[in-house]
Amino acid sequence: MPATHEPEESAIVRGFLADCERETLAPHRITGSGSAAFLVTQDGRYLMQLRDQVAGIWFPGHWGLFGGAVDDDETPLAAMHRELAEELGLTGRAITYFSQVIFDLGDPEAGFRRRYFYEVSIEAREVDGLVLKEGQAMRLFRAEELLASDPPLKLVPYDAFGILLHVNRGLIHASRHIP
Repeated sequence: MPATHEPEESAIVRGFLADCERETLAPHRITGSGSAAFLVTQDGRYLMQLRDQVAGIWFPGHWGLFGGAVDDDETPLAAMHRELAEELGLTGRAITYFSQVIFDLGDPEAGFRRRYFYEVSIEAREVDGLVLKEGQAMRLFRAEELLASDPPLKLVPYDAFGILLHVNRGLIHASRHIP
């Protein structure tokens, strides 16, 4: 059964995120942030959203993670809760910080963007009961379908990188060197 009580992010994670928000990337600053969820089933499948095919959004018609922009008056975690409620009607879930990336998509003049990644456990049987409120479709994918399909899926590139990190988290933890 899904958790209904959300523990606070640890002091270490809160401090780390606060430090990251103060950081600058000379000569440019971060001009926007977004939060995205790995909605993951117990058997390791990812619930993905086929983005709307409309002008004015990032990567229309591509498969991506559920999530969106962090508003000026909210934390990345609060944005994640809001986005899951807005896009799927999914509320009251345990959301765990996973990682973040900073990117410029080859256009540093437009500034840098930050993407926060969170993990949310979901039961496969719950998917049919979710109401898709944004996007064209949703579907569960195995990681290899997302990352190694032939022909390749149209994936939001920064979400594809996040999934690659998530799939390899065991290797990353095993190979890290912390003094």
